[in-house]
Amino acid sequence: MTEPFTADPVAELVNLLDLERIEVNLFRGQSPDDGVKRVFGGQVIAQALVAAYRTVEDRVCHSLHAYFIRPGDPTVPILYEVDRARDGKSFATRRVVAIQHGEQIFNLAASFQAPEEGFTHQSPMPDTKKPADLKSEDELRAMAKDHIPKELQRQFARPRPIELRPVDPRQMISPVKTEAKKQMWMRVRGKVDPANIPLQQCLLAYASDMGILDTATKPHGVNWFTGGVQMASLDHAMWFHEPFDISDWLLYTMDSPSASGARGFNRGEVFTEAGKLAASVTQEGLMRPRDSKFKN
Repeated sequence: MTEPFTADPVAELVNLLDLERIEVNLFRGQSPDDGVKRVFGGQVIAQALVAAYRTVEDRVCHSLHAYFIRPGDPTVPILYEVDRARDGKSFATRRVVAIQHGEQIFNLAASFQAPEEGFTHQSPMPDTKKPADLKSEDELRAMAKDHIPKELQRQFARPRPIELRPVDPRQMISPVKTEAKKQMWMRVRGKVDPANIPLQQCLLAYASDMGILDTATKPHGVNWFTGGVQMASLDHAMWFHEPFDISDWLLYTMDSPSASGARGFNRGEVFTEAGKLAASVTQEGLMRPRDSKFKN
C-alpha cells in the first residue's frame, strides 16, 4: 500500500495513478493506507483508465463504461489486464479487467478517438453560487466530526486530494428528505499540467465517483452515516466532451431521476467555471434497505 494522502495530496494521487508495468498489457496498482476497508471506486476507474491509456497512442478517451463486480481489498495490489480490442484509423477500443485474489473485481471498456473537428452544441451551465461563497467539505466535516462513530473518524477526517465545495450542503447526520438534485464545485489541491489530457481525464474519473451515489438517497432521508442501508456503486460511465483543467474549479451538477429495485440511478454534468460542458457521468448504485423502517 502507499502512504495516506498527506502534505501534497495531488502528488500522492498522481503517484497512485502511476501504475507499474509488469508485462506488455499487464499493470499493477496500489491503494493508499487511509483506514478504508474497501478500495474507493473512483480510484479503480482512474487506474483502469491509466492502464488503457498506456496501450494507446495519439488518441484521447471520449467515453468509458465500467462495472464494479466485487469490493476491492486495499491491503493488496490490484492487477489491471488490458485487451487491445481494436485499433482503427480514427478510434481505438480497450477492455480492462481489474483482478485481486484471482478474481475480477472490476472491468472497464474505453474508446479513444484521434482529435477531429465537427458540429458543436451543449446544454447551458446552471446559474449557481460561486466557490468563494461556499464552505469547503473539509469545514463541513470538521463541524460534524464529533457526531461520527469513532471507528469511522479517521476515514472521515483524512485529507483528500480533491477539494469539494457543496452548493447546498446536506446535513451529514440525520439528513432530511430533499429533492434528488445536488451541485458541488471541485478541483485538485494543486497544479496539474493542462496539456496532459490523459492525466486530466484520469483525475476527473477519480473525482467523478465522489458524491454521485448520494444523490439518489436524498428523497429518502438516508446517507452513508444513517445506517440500515447497504450502499455500493454498481456501474459507472463517463463521456469526455471538451478539454478542461482540473486545477481550476469545475461545477459537478447531479440528479437522480429514478430509484427502484434497491438501486438508485444518477446523472451528472461537469462544467468549467467559464460554462463549458467538459464531461457527462452516469452511475447506478445499490441502495438496499436493511432496516424495516426504510422499507415500504
